[in-house]
Amino acid sequence: MTVAGSADNRLQARIDLAWAISVGGIGIVAFASLLLFTWYFAATLFLIFAGVLLGVALNAMTNRLGRIVRLPHSLRLTIVCLVLAGLLSGIVFLGGATIAQQAAVLSDTIKSQLVGVKAFLERNGIDTSYFEFGNPPAASAIPGTPGAAATPSAAVTHSLPGAGALASSGGAIVSQTLKVLLGTVSAVGNFFIVLFLGLTFAAQPSVYRKGLLYLAPARHRAGITAIVDRIGETLERWLIAQIITMAAVFAVTWIGLSIIGIQSSFILGIQAGLLAFIPTVGALLAGVIVVLASLASGWVAAASAFALFLGVHAMESYILTPIIQRQALDIPPATLFGFQILLGVVFGIWGLALALPLMAIVKVLIDHFKADNTEAGAAPA
Repeated sequence: MTVAGSADNRLQARIDLAWAISVGGIGIVAFASLLLFTWYFAATLFLIFAGVLLGVALNAMTNRLGRIVRLPHSLRLTIVCLVLAGLLSGIVFLGGATIAQQAAVLSDTIKSQLVGVKAFLERNGIDTSYFEFGNPPAASAIPGTPGAAATPSAAVTHSLPGAGALASSGGAIVSQTLKVLLGTVSAVGNFFIVLFLGLTFAAQPSVYRKGLLYLAPARHRAGITAIVDRIGETLERWLIAQIITMAAVFAVTWIGLSIIGIQSSFILGIQAGLLAFIPTVGALLAGVIVVLASLASGWVAAASAFALFLGVHAMESYILTPIIQRQALDIPPATLFGFQILLGVVFGIWGLALALPLMAIVKVLIDHFKADNTEAGAAPA
């Protein structure tokens, strides 16, 4: 009996070991497949996540409106969408010409300032060959060069391109045109995808919440419900606070640059407000753009714009963030900046822009499991 019992125990141990190895191998393969899927379809996943964020923001504003007026959710969402559409349409129709004009002036100003910075670096012996702002002139167009001494007939002959050159140039023009068209269609398509996802998520948030919880195992459904609700509350608070912060940065930057006398102050305020969505990196990029655009008005204006940028950054970091976002997120700046750089390098602009909400979700998960472990450790005591 003892021999038979020991043999059965060894057989059961082997079966358990084989089962554990099989489950572990399947888990590793599934995790690797998930990472590979995320890597290849990162842009699509980020696009869907942006739509979810838009839906959370619309739902948060709808819930805030519900504290003021007692109306059905769909009607409150319609009011919110109409107000946002009215604000956007007002900006476009009332300031559309101003925005287009200031955007063109800002583009030309920044290009000229970059050319000036490049020339300044070259005068001081710094190599700037890694960035070029235009093609060098042809040798034949420079007086005093051997090519300039060519005969008129030769000059006329070389100035007329052949059939092959014309065909090549036509192909290049068509190729560049197609790239611009495809890029425009892609950008517009992405915008409408995010808008559609946001509206559908905000229209019936309970349906998608129940569907997500239905996929969870029954024994873990209570814990997953708590996690989903906590993530939704955290993202709602953060998005409302972020919208207020972006509006304040836009207003202060626009008014301050107008007082200083900087051209394109309105478009500079818009870009500063939009870049405020990206913590740390967005503020630095907005400050560089503001200072470059201000250099055309003189060093005094540039210094004043730099002081304004420092004031806006201090207002955002030490006033708005501690007061408005003190209950939304509590992530150390160095951790957030490192996570931003990592996602920016791996996934590009999408990772850089959506690093903070992703970090917020990770923090909610860590806090939840940490609390469970603490309760489990305190129970035996």
